[in-house]
Amino acid sequence: METTLTSFFKTPVFAVAGASSDPTKFGHKVLLWYLQHSLPVHALNPNAPRISFAPSTTLAPVPTLPGPAALPSPAETALSVITPPAVTMRVLREAKRAGVRAVWLQPGSFDAEVEEFARGAFEIVLAGLEGSEGHEGWCVLVDGERGVRGAGREGEGQGGKL
Repeated sequence: METTLTSFFKTPVFAVAGASSDPTKFGHKVLLWYLQHSLPVHALNPNAPRISFAPSTTLAPVPTLPGPAALPSPAETALSVITPPAVTMRVLREAKRAGVRAVWLQPGSFDAEVEEFARGAFEIVLAGLEGSEGHEGWCVLVDGERGVRGAGREGEGQGGKL
């Protein structure tokens, strides 16, 4: 699984499906994690034109895209998914059609059917418990540091802005 983790972070660009302006939601925390690590990231949320952050972060609002099909370069984008399983399945089907090759199913975003679909549809899949340092499974907030280091991407990017 270390190889899978490293491969995910070697992807040039990232996207967060389920991005949120609500700081209590994991869609907010995961997007913020990518920005704080200066990784190029797109926020995906069909219901909000932008994602805002607390003034203390000094981050400007990030514009959103409606879904994976709107990504400028889906084949070069690794997708983190933080949506309920029924929504995740729709997101994954769209991502597959768009050409996304790597997905990270955050805890709570999938059930057995969604995980099985993802493992059959994508080259790189992070999901489940095996290999994760977290108690709830593979999570960017828990396992991401290890992946960024393994991919040699510490401090890379555009200072949290796209």
